Amino acid sequence: MRGGVIAAMAGAAIVGVAVAANGAEASGVSLTNVPTANPKAEGYAPASRLSTELVGRVLAQGSTLVENPSALTSTYGYDNDVTTAGGFPQMLPTKTNPNTEAQKTEPDKNTFLVFKDGLTGADSSYDYGTHFLFQGHEGGVGGSSYITRINMDADAAHRVTLLATNDANGNPIKTIDGSTWDPFAHRLLFTTENANNPTYAAGPGYPSTVTDVSGALGRGGYEGIQNDRDGNIWIVEDIGGVFKTTSTGASTTAKRPNSFLYRYVPASPGDLAHGKLQALQVLNSSGQPITFESQAEVNNPDQVALHSYGQTFKTQWITIHDTAVQGNSPFNANTAAKAAHATPFKRPENGVFEPSDGFRSFFFTETGDTDATSVENNTAGGWGSLLQVRQSSPSADTGTIRVFYKGDQVHTGLDNIGFISATQLGAVEDAGDLLHGQRNALDSGYAWDIRTDYASGAQPTRWLAEGRDASATIDSSFGGFGKNDSDNEITGLHISNGDSSVQGILGTAKPNFGTGAADNNNTGKATWRWFYTQQHGDNVTYEVLPSGR
Repeated sequence: MRGGVIAAMAGAAIVGVAVAANGAEASGVSLTNVPTANPKAEGYAPASRLSTELVGRVLAQGSTLVENPSALTSTYGYDNDVTTAGGFPQMLPTKTNPNTEAQKTEPDKNTFLVFKDGLTGADSSYDYGTHFLFQGHEGGVGGSSYITRINMDADAAHRVTLLATNDANGNPIKTIDGSTWDPFAHRLLFTTENANNPTYAAGPGYPSTVTDVSGALGRGGYEGIQNDRDGNIWIVEDIGGVFKTTSTGASTTAKRPNSFLYRYVPASPGDLAHGKLQALQVLNSSGQPITFESQAEVNNPDQVALHSYGQTFKTQWITIHDTAVQGNSPFNANTAAKAAHATPFKRPENGVFEPSDGFRSFFFTETGDTDATSVENNTAGGWGSLLQVRQSSPSADTGTIRVFYKGDQVHTGLDNIGFISATQLGAVEDAGDLLHGQRNALDSGYAWDIRTDYASGAQPTRWLAEGRDASATIDSSFGGFGKNDSDNEITGLHISNGDSSVQGILGTAKPNFGTGAADNNNTGKATWRWFYTQQHGDNVTYEVLPSGR
């Protein structure tokens, strides 16, 4: 087995495989609940703990050398801005240089793909195999970043390929957050969570040609990005808002919803230059749009209702940009969405389609305020939430939205999301250092059963209590010497069989983690594989495997 292994820990309760009405076992993964999160304590670097049925192996970490170093970077997770006498990135304080460190680049969302004919790499004589995991990097000196590919079948010398540091015009690639594979365009799509930065399309081979597609898809606080079967591209935005005020004008720690859910409708599937960008508009109980303008004061009744169990609201898609009318110049999607009176949300980050439902059901996370003192925590989404949009088809103009799960102090800051099985929805926290300290708990990963009514007080299963490596512990305590100052965060949650065809779009088939035939030929009977990255600190990317228990 390549890489290291995270020790699994038995918990207090077992969530078993679901049983269908006919007595047959439905698709599901038996997961033992990890009873508590790891505490946040000064100088304490606890190990991660997984459900008993799971183990993790290291695919790459920040110090893993790339096969083709550049002036910008020579490793998977560090820039070369501060180097040791031996020319390596300085990853920790040293006796001779105690007050600085190399910039950590924070590999973010993972995308797993299988190409039965393989892909090219920096070594033209080497066979890189057929299984690949792609990342964009969220950090970088001066806002510059890069794209990497973990070659899962390769030896150590060829394990990580640096695919690109510049776009097709020679411009440095900006820091990246989300990623997905568009099988219609045969391109990877990368988002940058910044309305001033491009949205990218990139080839999976080496060298990767990276182009700016924000003349059609726009620019915003984009993070999550996902195709549907019709070739539409759904984009989830995360831009934090300013602090809200009370009716008397007093400042609070609750933040104004400032982010939108988008759908790009191409002129034809795979066309990343011509099409319409739309934003979701939610109608309140009176049939009026819930808009950005109405969200300046705390506990707006529409936001409270939107985050109340048992409430369902009508939705409609509003076109905010059309290349046939406005042309192909890059534009600010957030500004356009506000002008069109689309509905803002409280920092949504990622979304995914329910499997085998015809792309009619889309779940997305809201991170919330990530502050235990927010006056909207229990009322208007301050603790974050899971929301569900339902439509008659992925291209329908109208639908409904409801809150599927309301967060609380234990389950909050929800970020990356993915289906573990047909009925088990996984999501991970990004609660942040402030809330980690307020609740004395680091981040966790959870699994929800989408057939459960969580209004009853039921709670998800914790499958991961994330630890904190020594590098992140030092950063959190000392401010990262001016560069990196955060506890570890769970990111890049991704469960896929790697099918790179149109039939492999996530949401088409029921996930079947841990079972299936060998996928070397990409037959459609591939093994479903599960990944996440322990971001910040040592920036370790793991594959989650069945423990055999």
